[in-house]
Amino acid sequence: MQSVDVSHTALPPAPSTADPERLRPPARQRVVGMLGGMSWESTAEYYRLANELVRERLGGLHSARLLLASVDFAEIERLQVAGDWDAAGGLLAEEAARLQAGGAELLVLCTNTMHRVADQVQAAVDIPLLHLADATATAVRAAGLSTVGLLGTAFTMEQAFYRDRLAGSGLRVLVPDAADRAEVHRVIYEELCLGIVRAESRQAYRQVIERLVDAGAQGVVLGCTEIELLVGADDSAVPVFPTTRLHVEAAITAALGDAPPIG
Repeated sequence: MQSVDVSHTALPPAPSTADPERLRPPARQRVVGMLGGMSWESTAEYYRLANELVRERLGGLHSARLLLASVDFAEIERLQVAGDWDAAGGLLAEEAARLQAGGAELLVLCTNTMHRVADQVQAAVDIPLLHLADATATAVRAAGLSTVGLLGTAFTMEQAFYRDRLAGSGLRVLVPDAADRAEVHRVIYEELCLGIVRAESRQAYRQVIERLVDAGAQGVVLGCTEIELLVGADDSAVPVFPTTRLHVEAAITAALGDAPPIG
């Protein structure tokens, strides 16, 4: 066997002791517990955005301190359709407790619709749950708007839990008509949750947004974490509020200690 002389092999230079980035003490981050899988398409965005934001704010090789619990969405969707929110909430509460036991210091529920059971999830843990609708309302108010259109699943658009949370922050909330709500919901479950993005569905959403603007919406809340996979600011004549990004931004701000304590 031929031997190889490595005595003169060039090695990467040692990090410079003058490099301020390498000398900076590690940032103390709170561990964010992500309760996701509903669907995993949007949960993957949560993970990506969290790490990108930490890198942007801290630089270098910094990344987010995360724990992820990913449930089987088929089981959750079955309970949604059956209207068995207590069972769905119990399942998510158990997962939240596991995240806390694993070291999570704050919790995000990576779905708009399942904030229907946010109180049940919060009651199962001692760590704060960062409510997605609150993060969204903060962004809307910061933009100086008072009336928004809401897109999401039929559960989110038609039930009171989400609209009332936004209204509690002083916002007027408009939802599409019945036919538009049905189409918005269909695209979420039959396409976006399966990773399918169609140009014709994007156009349909643009038309729904136009009708909300005609009805008086000053901005549009993309109130389903999958919707950001389909439409964005370029698809609307008024500001859009991407709830996934807003939720992650609020979580990372809290994790890095850049904001007052939550909860």
